[in-house]
Amino acid sequence: MTAPAITLRAVTPDNFDAVIGLRVADEQSNFVAPNLYSLAETYVEPTYRPFAIYVGDDPVGFTMYGRDERTGEWWIMRLMIAHAHQAQGYGRVAMEALIALMIAEHGMSEIVTSFEPENDVAAKLYRRLGFVDTGEIVDDELVMRLDVSAVTAARRN
Repeated sequence: MTAPAITLRAVTPDNFDAVIGLRVADEQSNFVAPNLYSLAETYVEPTYRPFAIYVGDDPVGFTMYGRDERTGEWWIMRLMIAHAHQAQGYGRVAMEALIALMIAEHGMSEIVTSFEPENDVAAKLYRRLGFVDTGEIVDDELVMRLDVSAVTAARRN
């Protein structure tokens, strides 16, 4: 199966309404904050970087990363693919693009993410991408870490 062609684009006045209108399935609503809330966070957290996930000219999801000022760790805070666009590989490809962008822009040695314990889909996705369980729990979410050196070594091979 060929990976879908996705792009990460800035959230602008031109796509703002489309991005905040993207929704996950009702049963997934406890797994991710609404996109409007995430965009509001970027106003008060200067390192947070939000992106719309596009397939062609269609916004299909949202993602955001940033740095925890207390620990210095770089986190992927959000990943959501709208309900109508799930199960097509967009989440995996978007994460790969986001990880590559983070490495290129910041050169960190590891990337951290977290998710609700009931979110089996997220757990499987992150493990496939090389994230490992840390045993940590932050804000009732399970924490995983990605060793960036493993990602960059795999790209060279």
